[in-house]
Amino acid sequence: MSEPAYWTKAVKHLRLADPILSDIIDENLRPFLSPNGNVGNTLIKSIVGQQISVKAADSVWRQMEGLLGTVVPENIVLYNLQDLRGCGLSMRKSEYILDFSRLWVDSLSDLDWFSMDGDGVRSRLLEIRGVGPWTVDMVMIFALGQPDILPLGDIGLIRAIEKTYAGGSNLGVEEILDISTGWSPYKTVATWYLWRVVDPEPVNY
Repeated sequence: MSEPAYWTKAVKHLRLADPILSDIIDENLRPFLSPNGNVGNTLIKSIVGQQISVKAADSVWRQMEGLLGTVVPENIVLYNLQDLRGCGLSMRKSEYILDFSRLWVDSLSDLDWFSMDGDGVRSRLLEIRGVGPWTVDMVMIFALGQPDILPLGDIGLIRAIEKTYAGGSNLGVEEILDISTGWSPYKTVATWYLWRVVDPEPVNY
């Protein structure tokens, strides 16, 4: 998939709304976010990436590809917990991924995720064991391409905002929300470019 249809309009809005962010955009204009449209795969990859480094998550993902071929729920349900643990996953993450994959195959794959509003997606995903707000935000950004997501549970984004707007000092949630006010309705796009402050290489889920 290509960048979302709103991207050009969003960049123009952010440049006008926030001169600091405008400079970051100019330095990192491409690549654009390219949502993959695949809720199941993005959710699995997000669970893998919970609370570990990008490098560690990539290593686990490669081992999963070695086991499964393509890492999709339909393949995961053919294996057991110990198989998944052999890829470097913890027991808990193995349980989460296997449970979710079974749910996906049984019912969740039939849902029209693109027809839901943000609250509908969030409430449905948060019912799933092992899925918290950060994981939902990654699905909404990388799978569905929703335009106004600010993942306050993402440490990379928080560090980027603190570095850019506070000289590296710690900021509270309310201070971050104040800084981000002018980014609406395109907080996803602001997030994408702020991630470049701490990691020049885009990470995709």
